[in-house]
Amino acid sequence: MTTDTREPASPAASFGDLQRDPRRFGDKLFKGISTGSGTGILVILAAVAAFLVALAMPALLANAEELPYGPFWSWVLPYALGTVWVAFLAMLFAVPTAIGVALFITHYAPRRLAQGLGYIIDLLAAVPSVVFGLWGINVLAPLVQPIYAWLNANLGSTPVLRIFFGGQASGTGRTILTAALVLAVMVLPIITAVTREVFLQTPRLHEEASLALGATRWEMIRQAVLPFGMPGIVSACMLGLGRALGETMAVAMVLSPGPGFNLELLTSNNPNSIAANIALKFPESYGLGVNQLIASGLILFIITLLVNMGARAIVARRAEFSGAN
Repeated sequence: MTTDTREPASPAASFGDLQRDPRRFGDKLFKGISTGSGTGILVILAAVAAFLVALAMPALLANAEELPYGPFWSWVLPYALGTVWVAFLAMLFAVPTAIGVALFITHYAPRRLAQGLGYIIDLLAAVPSVVFGLWGINVLAPLVQPIYAWLNANLGSTPVLRIFFGGQASGTGRTILTAALVLAVMVLPIITAVTREVFLQTPRLHEEASLALGATRWEMIRQAVLPFGMPGIVSACMLGLGRALGETMAVAMVLSPGPGFNLELLTSNNPNSIAANIALKFPESYGLGVNQLIASGLILFIITLLVNMGARAIVARRAEFSGAN
């Protein structure tokens, strides 16, 4: 019979073994990569902001007579309003459709149909914006032009709706409403994909409790799914709004821009967006014209930043109510 004469390992030795554990090295490596990535995002954002401010200052400080496009604020204001207006119209079409599609995939569609529809939605997000622009010019604009003519004839003389449907209807269909429809199709897969995943995270017990109390499926969705997923819905909408605010090629290709800003949806005199205006005028600009265009890009950067900050505030306020983190 033998006895074990080895002394038990000391706590210091055990700690040293843990320090030499390869898994601990993996934890440290992952922490370093995560910290570096987060810091890198902040550095990139600060670098972009510094670049915009540095190149925009000559235009912001110059006299109005020296600027090739005229006084800066009176020149950029219609483009800023046009950017917000076309993005608002796009979200007006995209958000209800995206939420409806996400609810259909998660709570109504059979499993096979839901999987196939989910793949199609994800594939739609990979289509380049140039393709959407070509589709808007060659397919959508001629298709909706007779509808625009009918809306103009029947609603253009109504006192309240005249603001939106009045004027001379475009003969090509290349209006701000068409650009908004193209943008809505572009942001639809982004909002749908995020809201679909949010709805799938709804606690199953919440849904079953609502159904057990006698609620219909739609009542269960209103009582359990939508309140829980509201922060995620807001986040998805902000992602889509960021895409709509910064979209360039599709708007530049589809829209027939005109001077100034107006709310008319069916005419050829359309307000342009900041991004599309930069894309159209940058190749032929020089001197202070380049600085003036970059300064308008700074305005777009600030608009996007304010929108995202507002979204984060809304999500933070509703997170405690919904139980989401």
